[in-house]
Amino acid sequence: MGALSVTGLKTGTTSLDITAGSISKTIPVTVKSSNLLAYGPASGNNLTVSVAADGSLDMTSSGNVEPGKGVIWTWQCPDELKGADLVLSYDGSVPGVLVAEIMGDGNNLATIWQGSNDKPVHVPSGTKTLSLRVTKGGKTAAPVTGNLKIKLNVGGKPAAWMKPDSTNVNGAAS
Repeated sequence: MGALSVTGLKTGTTSLDITAGSISKTIPVTVKSSNLLAYGPASGNNLTVSVAADGSLDMTSSGNVEPGKGVIWTWQCPDELKGADLVLSYDGSVPGVLVAEIMGDGNNLATIWQGSNDKPVHVPSGTKTLSLRVTKGGKTAAPVTGNLKIKLNVGGKPAAWMKPDSTNVNGAAS
């Protein structure tokens, strides 16, 4: 008897039909995103974030955004990520000198920005919450506009861009 391996190409639900001799079984399958982040609409510190159709983050500001100010999303750390080694990365160009940081229980685990990508993340085993914080970098306040494709995935290498499963987590000013 051999093992069976199934790889999903798109997120969502489907079923797997298996037949052995005269016995048939239908097994429901849920394919989850490789992007483990959770975020959604957010606003604060003159920065407004919406989720684009492809799941990326559209950023606009109503004025200047001060360095170190931005928005944050926090969600419960899934048990399977406690003690895991991940990688934080982005696709494309980071607009307006933005900085993206992944945090565990409020402590920095990794930070990325234009020119500094693909950072390893180790989630401590006792972590209760994870947060994604996006702030204005640099030394001077300025307007921000653009799109971010931030990814957090298992392993040491970034996966291809994929919309996270959770894009309805409300963010707040940070």
